[in-house]
Amino acid sequence: MAYLMTIDAGTGSIRAVIFDEAGKQVSVGQREWEHLAEAGVPDSMNFDFRKNWEITAECIREAIAKAGIDPREILAVTASSMREGIVLYDAEGRELWAVANVDARASVEVRELKEHFPGIEEEFYRESGQTFALGALPRLLWVKKHRPELYEMTATLSMISDWVLAKLSGVIATDPSNAGTTGIFSLVRRDWDRSQASRVGLKEDIFPPVYEPSEVIGEVTAKAGSKTGLAPGTRVVMGGGDVQLGSAGLGVVRAGESAILGGSFWQQIVTIDASVTPPEDMRLRVNPHVVKGLSQAEGITFFSGLVMRWFRDAFCDAEKAEAARRGIDTYAVLEEAASKVPVGSHGIIPIFSDAMNYGRWYHASPSFLNLTLDPKTSNRASMFRSLEENAAIVSAINLGAISSFSGIDSDTLTFAGGASKGTLWPQILADVTGRQVRIPVVKEATSLGGAMMAGIGAGIYSDIDEVAKRVVEWERTVEPNRDNIQKYQEIAAQWQEIYAKQLKLVDQGLLTSMWKAPGIK
Repeated sequence: MAYLMTIDAGTGSIRAVIFDEAGKQVSVGQREWEHLAEAGVPDSMNFDFRKNWEITAECIREAIAKAGIDPREILAVTASSMREGIVLYDAEGRELWAVANVDARASVEVRELKEHFPGIEEEFYRESGQTFALGALPRLLWVKKHRPELYEMTATLSMISDWVLAKLSGVIATDPSNAGTTGIFSLVRRDWDRSQASRVGLKEDIFPPVYEPSEVIGEVTAKAGSKTGLAPGTRVVMGGGDVQLGSAGLGVVRAGESAILGGSFWQQIVTIDASVTPPEDMRLRVNPHVVKGLSQAEGITFFSGLVMRWFRDAFCDAEKAEAARRGIDTYAVLEEAASKVPVGSHGIIPIFSDAMNYGRWYHASPSFLNLTLDPKTSNRASMFRSLEENAAIVSAINLGAISSFSGIDSDTLTFAGGASKGTLWPQILADVTGRQVRIPVVKEATSLGGAMMAGIGAGIYSDIDEVAKRVVEWERTVEPNRDNIQKYQEIAAQWQEIYAKQLKLVDQGLLTSMWKAPGIK
């Protein structure tokens, strides 16, 4: 039997997942991790590459041990990761500095770019589909200004998935789907746009070779094999960004197909031709897909999964204890209770992530509004359901914006990630969007998408269309409850009006934003 491995470096955790050649998940090794602020640097989120490599190696060894296989049976390994996070290296390939995806330290640099180069963000957005909010240009300018010695030593830049592959193979390279999120990239050419760096006074020779996902970049070294338990000589295959690989794992590999990946963040994605120019209003993000010739229009709902984790850990000790007694997941207990709560969650309004506004990206202060003093209606079950409803509502708003731009409005929506594992959330999503929701057998679509690329690189599969038809299977289909669609449309309209007022409280300095993109005052 032949096996494939994906190492998925997410925002909240790292996992190594082994699949067989039929796309069946065999085992997983997983650890939660944290990305901590740097002392004295507001809004920073460092990526601890030393500690995190130790954690990554643990996950790989655990996955191999759980699978009970000879590591030599793993034909290829690849990686995916949170996007936007970058790693800087010296001329010897040693890591110098790294940040995770929502590091927001470069606010001053974003404002300076806009002030010193009027219209440049709009110009670069038309080429790359990215704004400066989480892009690499302002972060590199921050390093140049505040860590000049590191900047001078910097010889190469990569994404975090590329870093994983570099640790395994010794080869620093990148792919379009993840490198595209730096903003220093051409959607059409699927290659770096180095002129963007030089125009703002940055080095233009630090960008590594670009490989398409599924291309072999090297082999597992003896050193990496000793550390991870992988067999030296195992093919190392280019992977990509977590959302785009997740799309592949859902079979969303053709223009016009759409999906929602419900993880730490929620991404609403619609596949479009790579020649399509990003929208003038800069409300949406456009990224290179892992499939050559395609891009993806994307909306993002911030922290949906992380908000659920916070709610569980802050308020749900009783549900945790019940779950432990019953041998089930805490979220399953919470969904059981929430399923008894009526549509609208007794009027509770959660204020967390806003709908996508990529050109001016920030959020209101986290809160629950419209609570009452009646414990029968304002309780954990109702609040939990309101969070599920809210994530679906924001997703529907983002999908509507994508449809207005792209002209694509399919009747079917593929739903994957941790949020799709239950029964209530998929039904709510179907009811809110009015679409048929398909749930795949493999919920960890990003890891499966990586395995698909690894399999192409290993010669098991011929191309992405063939492997998508071969390995993507559906567990169930959820039909919308037509009685609930109009109710949720009214709730969504109410939520948007209330959220706008909550944003004004942040603008007035009375409350603190959940998150602001760098450069937003």
